[in-house]
Order: sequence, then C-alpha cells, then structure tokens
Amino acid sequence: MKKTLFLSPPSFEGFDGGAGSRYQARREIRSFWYPTWLAQPAALVPGSKLIDAPPHDTTVAQTLESAKECDLVIIHTSTPSLPNDCKTAEEIKKQRPDTMIGFVGAHAAVLPEETLNASPHIDFVARKEFDFTCLHAAEGRPFDEIKGISYRKNGRIIHNPEQDLIHDMDALPWVADVYRDNIEIEKYFIGYLHHPYISLYTGRGCPAQCTFCLWPQTIGGHRYRVRSAQNVADEMAYMKKLFPQVKEFFFDDDTFTANLPRAREIAVKLGKLGLMWSCNSRANVNYETLKVLRDNGLRLLLVGYESGNQKILDGIKKGIQLEEAREFTRNCHKLGITIHGTFILGLPGETRQTILETIEFAKALDVFSIQVSLAAPYPGTELYELAKANNWFVDEKVTNGKLVNDGIQRGALNYPDLPAGEIFRSVEKFYHRWYFRPKPIARIVKTMIQDPAGTGVRRLREGYEFFKFMATRKQEGAAEAVA
Repeated sequence: MKKTLFLSPPSFEGFDGGAGSRYQARREIRSFWYPTWLAQPAALVPGSKLIDAPPHDTTVAQTLESAKECDLVIIHTSTPSLPNDCKTAEEIKKQRPDTMIGFVGAHAAVLPEETLNASPHIDFVARKEFDFTCLHAAEGRPFDEIKGISYRKNGRIIHNPEQDLIHDMDALPWVADVYRDNIEIEKYFIGYLHHPYISLYTGRGCPAQCTFCLWPQTIGGHRYRVRSAQNVADEMAYMKKLFPQVKEFFFDDDTFTANLPRAREIAVKLGKLGLMWSCNSRANVNYETLKVLRDNGLRLLLVGYESGNQKILDGIKKGIQLEEAREFTRNCHKLGITIHGTFILGLPGETRQTILETIEFAKALDVFSIQVSLAAPYPGTELYELAKANNWFVDEKVTNGKLVNDGIQRGALNYPDLPAGEIFRSVEKFYHRWYFRPKPIARIVKTMIQDPAGTGVRRLREGYEFFKFMATRKQEGAAEAVA
C-alpha cells in the first residue's frame, strides 16, 4: 500500500473548493464545508492522511513538508483552482520526482484530457466516482488495470473504462475517524449552522434535473443512491461520542428529502439519539413529513429557490412551481423550521424585470437568511452547453479558472439585453433590499441577545466580513467594467 496523502491545496483566502459545493468561490463571510469527497476515499485507504489546507490556513511550505514522505498524492481540483493546483503538483514533484500525483473532482471527471494537459506533473486523473479508483492506485495496481483513470502512455493519453458506480453505499467506511484524525472541526464555519458543526453524506446523486447543478451531472448521477437508515444512525451515534462538542449535524446530500420515507425513517432514529440536525431540501416537502422531521431534531433546511420567475425555473428544469414553494415555506414557518434560502441571478431568460421579481419573491418568503449567487456555467453541466451554443460567455476560457477572480465569483454570462456587469451588480442590490428590512435585522439581533458571548460575537464578526466582502466585490466589478 502506497503512503497516500489526500489534499485540498492552499489557495486564495476562503477557498472552499474541496467541498461538494455548486461553485468554488469565497463566500460573503468566512465559511467552510467539510472535505467529504476526499475523506471518503481516505477512509478506504489504510494509513492515509488528509490535508484540507484552506480552513486550517496551511501554507504551501507546510503542505510540501507533509507530502515529502508520500508515495501518492491525490489532489481535489476544480475549474477555478486548476492553475493553482498544477503549481502545487509541480512543487511536490520538485522535492520528490517519484511521487505519483492524481487529480480528482468534477473538472477532472468532465475534462480528463484537458486536465492532464494542464501540467506534465499530473500522472493520472480519476473520472466520475473516484473512491475505489483512489484505493486501487494506492494499492499500486498498474495503470492499465485501474478503471476510471486517464493517463499518458508513449506520448498518448489513455482513457480506461469507467469505474463502476457504487450501489451498495453501506460498503463505504464511515468518515468519522478521518475527521477525528486529520482536521480540526472548530475550523469549519457556516453562518446559518450552529458552531461547531459537522457535515457528511448519507447518499449520492439527485433525481432532479437542474441544468446548472454541478455534482449530479458530473460525478453523482441522477439516481439517489443511499446508505441504509440504520447505517446512518449508527455513524451518528458514533459521531456523537467522538465529537461531544458538536452542536449540529448537517446532511450534505444534494437533496436529502428526495426519498421521503427514508428521510422520515432516519429522522425517527436521530430523534432517539437526541441530535440536532439540518439538511438540503427541495421546496416541495409535504407538511406531514416536515412535522416528522421537526419532531425528531430537524432545525434547518437549506433550500434552493433559485428564481422568483416561473419561466426561468421551467427553463432550468427545476421542477418546482412558485406556489408550491410558497406553501412549503409557509408550512416551515408554522412548524418553526428555519430556512436558509439560496438564489441565483443570471440564469437563462433573466431580465431586469425577473431580477426584481426574484427579489420581491424572496422578501415575501421571509426565510431566516439567504445566499445570492451568479449563474456558474461549469463544464459538464447543461447550462455550460447552452451558454456555448448561444454564445453567452463573457470569456470562453472558463475552463482555465475564469469563473472566479481571487475568490470573487465573476459574471460569466452575457445576454443581449442584460450584460454580465449588470447581473454582477444586481447581487449587491438583492442583498441590500433583502437584509436591510426590519424583520431580518430583528431576527439577527434576537440571536445576538440570546447568546451575546457566543452568537453575538460571531454575528459581529460575520457582519464585518460581509461588508468587507461586498466592498471588495464592488471594486472587482469596477475593475472589470474598466477592462
């Protein structure tokens, strides 16, 4: 077995590309998701190590020191971080030329040849679901015997047959011990989750067909493959013992509520453990299920509303009606379930009027907190193909890290009557009109009064970070307008 390091390299401040997020950009406040996509194969490889550099402020020098004794380094890359990750690979090879380096992640899965060509220091890339691909590489199998990899041979790039998708998700080991041995959980913050929190997956894939969503279209697939309810409950009981300081657990499945009977079954088991938990959800869960989840420890749902215009929702294949989303939200309010809502500006069909409709829609929903993003046409998504076919790209070199500039998400799409710069500036307008109202301000102040030493201090820090981020974002927009 090769001595193996799983690595999310140092990058720009606040980089969160090691997570299963839809885009890898610095957030408005310092926030980090767990590197579960790396932790899962690390759990398969005996004696392996994981470094998630950005949350831990791990320097390049520290990373190289850890990599010095490793035979194999698996680097999680992304479209924005690829150039930076190639530099890390080069430095690792400089200090030990025989170190084998493999790249994994959605970008490598969709563009294996382009990823290999980005650097001569990459020995292979793993496509699609890469857990067992990494294990087989760590076992020292010859490249021609490893499914799911692309590599160079005699001046040519060879693409081996695809790795089989994992259907028995219970066969995967738990990530709990990897977390315990390799990361500091207190380094991970999400503004709407209690701190410290832990996130993990109970399944992969999403049956929804959203054209912009990265992971189901590149790695996870559209079939929701799940761990058994008992397997999930057993790991949660183990996590509770390992991490008694944790205040909240988050299930980061693309759509935890895609299988409602299973969601209810897991909830009942979690209720017996006395855990507080939250998850991703679509805005279509019925009242009865919401009540079962709430009664068994559910605190918050992360919900992608995306737009307040039905034509835009239909165009991105969201599969949700606006009135359905409104009723779902009303039910959550009745049950006392907190919602963090996410919205996207610049999706196909966006106009100045639809932006205003989305802002008003969000204000009427009056969820606890929101995040506003720009449409990100990542390679491998249907949105990317649409943008290419319709010549919507501001910069066609999006595969070379042009979706993010120093951590700030860029406006990537131009429309005939709505330029990218205007969409970019609309994010600030959205935040201003939503947050600077009596209700959101009162909610934030209330949480600070209830816990002044903890939440109060944290909210003050987050407020400072938010305004600093928006100021930097405004400068970035001005610079791009001049360019």
